[in-house]
Amino acid sequence: MGYKEILFSKNGIATYTLAREFIKYHVGDKIPTVSELSETFGLARGTVQNAVKLLQQSDAIRIESKGHVGSYLMKKNMTILLEFAGISSIVGVMPLPYSKRYEGLASGLLVTMENHYNIPASMAFMRGAKNRISMLISNRYDFAIISRSAAEQIIKEHDNILIVMSFGKNSYLSEHVIIFKDDQMKEIQDGMRVGIDYDSVDQRVLTEKVCAGKNVEYVHVDYSRIVERVVNGEIDAAIWNKDEIIEKFMKVNYTGLNGYDSVTDEAVMVVSKEESEMVELLKNIIDPQTVVNIQKLVLEGKVTPSY
Repeated sequence: MGYKEILFSKNGIATYTLAREFIKYHVGDKIPTVSELSETFGLARGTVQNAVKLLQQSDAIRIESKGHVGSYLMKKNMTILLEFAGISSIVGVMPLPYSKRYEGLASGLLVTMENHYNIPASMAFMRGAKNRISMLISNRYDFAIISRSAAEQIIKEHDNILIVMSFGKNSYLSEHVIIFKDDQMKEIQDGMRVGIDYDSVDQRVLTEKVCAGKNVEYVHVDYSRIVERVVNGEIDAAIWNKDEIIEKFMKVNYTGLNGYDSVTDEAVMVVSKEESEMVELLKNIIDPQTVVNIQKLVLEGKVTPSY
């Protein structure tokens, strides 16, 4: 009987569930008892025992009992476990690649996502961390790339994602700046119309910090149209990514954030808490340093971005 036929058998759901659970463990780890697995997943003890037996007979795992000290995972065949777990592809989502930094990040991710498990991997692109996380939680994507500050804010507010790995300082962007309609302006002042995109966690949080204590009017603006709205005078100021200003030689007045921009420059990979088995799989497949090295080569113009 093949893996797909097994999954449609009476023990299929239990086998699927436990396969995803065992993906999380390393060889040598102590594993939960049958009673603990039964309680955790709401399955009958006999059903759990049958599923574990099936996974062992299929050579997906090998468990060794060490008496009163418990049972340990002695072997794990990730390829077979993935088949039982129904994981046949990996799809990530990240910001639109409108800067070389994002192009380099996308290129690095796709190179390192090639894997010896022969699972097809691809990237999608979507504006706004809030939108990306919404699609992640609804299981449209397996992981999302956002800034560390956005991840920490979302965990604080909703606690529905896990940080898998970081790509280090300046992997997300060089810095945020405040752009102004007035060429002489250097700070936010009372009475200003300030652009804010509520779908962009970083942009929203930074805008609220910079404007704290000021009597300003918030104007909701799609992030991709912020510069346009500032230049044509519809708003007086807004937070923006400095990378795009520099790369596109934009003629706009801007100034730094004076310490408000903490950890918004660091890219991190996150997964849904409901899909925590993806943490171990992604760590097995993706090497952050290789991603960063490729991103650096793209930024230096030594490698053509490919995504």
